[in-house]
Formats: sequence, structure tokens, C-alpha cells
Amino acid sequence: MATLFTRIIEGEIPCYKLAEDQHYFAFLDIRPLTKGHALVIPKQESDYIFRMDDQALSGLMVFAKRVALALEQEVSCARIGVAVIGLEVPHTHVHLVPINEVGDINFKKPPVDVAPAEMEDLAMRVAQRCSGQ
Repeated sequence: MATLFTRIIEGEIPCYKLAEDQHYFAFLDIRPLTKGHALVIPKQESDYIFRMDDQALSGLMVFAKRVALALEQEVSCARIGVAVIGLEVPHTHVHLVPINEVGDINFKKPPVDVAPAEMEDLAMRVAQRCSGQ
């Protein structure tokens, strides 16, 4: 059975898409820790980042860098934090979280409320930057 993230990639579940190529996909998290919290995933299902082959893993991180640099230009933050937890959804995913302090990347805190119109606008601006890099 396809994972939640595969269903997002295939368009069965809507998302705020930021970037896509033939191997990777990035979108805004709908339960963000901070405004601009994004997820970067491989299109090929893998349930654990360290079971990915070296080429796919390095490609995922290079793709994540492209998205992070675009996010950093659109969201006011000190930097983009990176986390890989891997327990919530059985599909490898990298969290990119705009942060100003360490506590901003605490996954135990409740998500922030970002209006759908803000999510859509941010996704569009980041997507434009990603495509222009």
C-alpha cells in the first residue's frame, strides 16, 4: 500500500508543493513547527534514510539544500534547521524548519497556525525561487 507521502506525490492528496524533480519532492508541512516548515522526500519509497543507496541519499540532501536556500529567502529566520526523525510516516523525509533558536525545532510543541492563503502564497514564492536556481 502506498504511503501518505506517495499519495501526495501522485496528487491523490493535495499539498503546498515547493519543488519537484524526477527523484525528489518538497512541500510545506501542514502541521508546521514554524511558518515555512517543509518536508523533502524521495519519490521512491524508503522507510529509513540510512537504507537509501548513497547516490539517492546524496541527491536527497542536495535537493533539500536547494529548497532550504529558497525558504531562507522567503521566511524571516536565523537559519534553516534540519531534522530526520523517521517514525511518523514510513517514508524517508527530511524536515526543513526555519529557526531563530534551538527550541523552534522541538517536535513536542504544538504546530503553529498558518492560514491556508499564507501557506499557498509562501509555497508559490518558494517554488519560484527553487525553479530559478
